[in-house]
Amino acid sequence: MTLKLKCLGSAALAAIVVGAATLPAAAADYTTTPNKYMEYEGTRYAYRTIGERGDKFPLVLFQHFTGTMDDWDRRTIEGLAKSREVIVFDNAGVGASGGASPDTVAGMAKVAEGIIDSLHLKKIDVLGYSVGGAVAQQLLADRPELVQKAIIVGSAPQGSAGFKNLPQVLASAFKKSKETDTPVRVVLFFTDTAKVAGLEYMKNVDNHTVDAETPVSETTMKAQAKAIVTWGSMPNNHDKLARITQPVLIVNGSNDIMAPTLESVELFQHIPNAQLSLYPDSGHGSLFQHHALFVSQVETFLDSKN
Repeated sequence: MTLKLKCLGSAALAAIVVGAATLPAAAADYTTTPNKYMEYEGTRYAYRTIGERGDKFPLVLFQHFTGTMDDWDRRTIEGLAKSREVIVFDNAGVGASGGASPDTVAGMAKVAEGIIDSLHLKKIDVLGYSVGGAVAQQLLADRPELVQKAIIVGSAPQGSAGFKNLPQVLASAFKKSKETDTPVRVVLFFTDTAKVAGLEYMKNVDNHTVDAETPVSETTMKAQAKAIVTWGSMPNNHDKLARITQPVLIVNGSNDIMAPTLESVELFQHIPNAQLSLYPDSGHGSLFQHHALFVSQVETFLDSKN
C-alpha cells in the first residue's frame, strides 16, 4: 500500500492527537442497564439502550470479535451516553441473542440491518469497532440511507492483511499471555508500555450486575474468525469506499496488532469525507485506553454540521 501522507491535510493532521480530554460525568451506570429483546425473522435478539435520544440520532454500536454487550468498557459507553442515546446489541449467536453466528461480514451486516429495521430506526449514527468496523463498511454499502455519520475504530478495509492473519495473531497473543501472565485481551488490545491501562480496562468490562452474559461458544468464535479471515482474503473494497458520502471518523492506536494502523490510513485515503485520528502509545483498544479523548472527539464529530 502506498501511503499518501501528504493527502492528510491540515484538518486531518490536527486530528492525529497527542493529548487527552476531560471526560464528562457519566449519563448512567452501564453495569445496571438491563437487556431488552426484539425479534427478527423468528430469532430473538438482545439489546441495551442508555442515554436520552433527544433531538439527536441514536448511536448504534457494532462489537469486536467474540465480544458481547458486557465487553464494552463502561467508561466509554457512559461517556458517549451523556449526550445521546446509545444502542448496543448482541449479533446472532452472541450473548443473550439467539440464532447462529454468521460466518461472513455480509451476514453480520444483514442481522444488524434487520435489528435496526425492527427497532424502527430510520436514521442512525454508527460506531463500528474491529470486525464491527467491517460491518459498518458493509452497512454503508448496503443501506447508505440509514446512516448519517459513521465512526470506524480499530478496523480495516476489505483485503486487510491484518484480518487475514488473525489466526497467527491470536496464537502469538495466547503464547505471550501465558508467558507473561497477562490477560490475553490486554496483550491483543494494548501495547507493552500501556499494560497498566490494559489492566484498568479489564476492571471496566464484564462487570454487569444485571443480565450478565456468558462468553461466546467455540462455534460462534470459529464462525466469526472465518468471517474476519474471509474479509481479509477478499479483493479490496476501494470502489465501495469511494462511494461513501457520509462523514466518517476513523480512529486507531499507534500500534494495532489486530487491525494494523496503516490500514486505517488506507481507509482514510479511500473514503472521500473521512477524518483520521491516531492515538499515542496504544493499540487495538485505543478507544478504551484514551476513553476521555475518544468520547470528546466523537461528540464533536457527531454534533458538527458538516
